[in-house]
Amino acid sequence: MPTTDPGLVRLLQLTSPSLPIGGFTYSQGIEWAVEAGWIRTAADLEAWVADQLTQVLARVDLPILARLYDAVRETDATRLETWIDRLIAARETAELRLEEANRGRALADLLVAWGMTGASDWRARLSRSQAAGLAFAAVAWTIPRESLAQGYAWSWAESLVLAGIKCVPLGQTAGQQLLARVAGRIPATVEYALSLDDAAIGASGPALAIASSRHETQYTRLFRS
Repeated sequence: MPTTDPGLVRLLQLTSPSLPIGGFTYSQGIEWAVEAGWIRTAADLEAWVADQLTQVLARVDLPILARLYDAVRETDATRLETWIDRLIAARETAELRLEEANRGRALADLLVAWGMTGASDWRARLSRSQAAGLAFAAVAWTIPRESLAQGYAWSWAESLVLAGIKCVPLGQTAGQQLLARVAGRIPATVEYALSLDDAAIGASGPALAIASSRHETQYTRLFRS
């Protein structure tokens, strides 16, 4: 007999591109990288996304997301604030920091609108970071930490590939083929990220930092970041 997994359904909701937190409005530097000629083809875009996945998400976003999850589960507000600070400090440009805050605020408002228990009390903290809001929702909906990390990575990769499809531009089929290859890296990336201890968390993405900072003053833009 088929079984249902409410946690999986909720995870799909959290990672949906239709979630009203503005994910589709950001390219994280891809728009400028295309303008500068750094990204010209599907292979270039795949290399860009795969590099960010394994060198930045795996070493910063995902391990910190796991610690935010643990802090929420243990109702440890101080620990939550500490790791939010750490995540924001790792955002290397004003644009990337603003993206984290804007998406965090939108998600916090959504959690309150959903009537999620405790969301109003934690709203100020959750508003600082999208990752914190995702962790809060995952704990509330009993979504496993590893599943949350996989969903976060998938949603991030899908957003960047869709941005690349518009900017390069690429056909939808080529974009989906690219996304399938990147998605194949996610399980190993999550496994690695969740194995890191606190001292190993940290990364520098020079290309991302340059592209994002240049995008802040790009003459014409489709994307906010």
